[in-house]
Amino acid sequence: MPGEVRFYHLQRARLEEALPQLLERTLAKGWRAVVKAGSDERVEQLNTHLWTYTESSFLPHGSSRDGDGARQPIWLTAADENPNSASVLMLVDGAQPPPAHTFELTCVIFDGNDPSALETSRAMWKSLSTSGLQLTYWKQTESGWSQQNAS
Repeated sequence: MPGEVRFYHLQRARLEEALPQLLERTLAKGWRAVVKAGSDERVEQLNTHLWTYTESSFLPHGSSRDGDGARQPIWLTAADENPNSASVLMLVDGAQPPPAHTFELTCVIFDGNDPSALETSRAMWKSLSTSGLQLTYWKQTESGWSQQNAS
């Protein structure tokens, strides 16, 4: 897993609120993203949500149901795939990174109010800590995201 891995600890907002914001920032930088969820059902929930999360804008995205992955700036999946040649991978709902890939940035987004999600993310941090990757930990605060020490 080359590149940087950022762990995003949700405390003040749910995934449905935080994910669109992170994806908007990703697209604003001219990057493409793959969002890997824990199940096909969750992919479909997120697919619907990204069309309706705000009345004033939308995030261009698709999934296998929509097809044409190469043209999608954001690809939603439960599989280990990168049909849109994305440089950013966002892991949600405990989804695990693929065994080998070429993403420059991986974002692990987890619910800090869910003990199982905390355990899963801690285990992932521990397994990646000896990989030589740059790992950073981000926590939601009242004023937004703040990089923290991961001690």
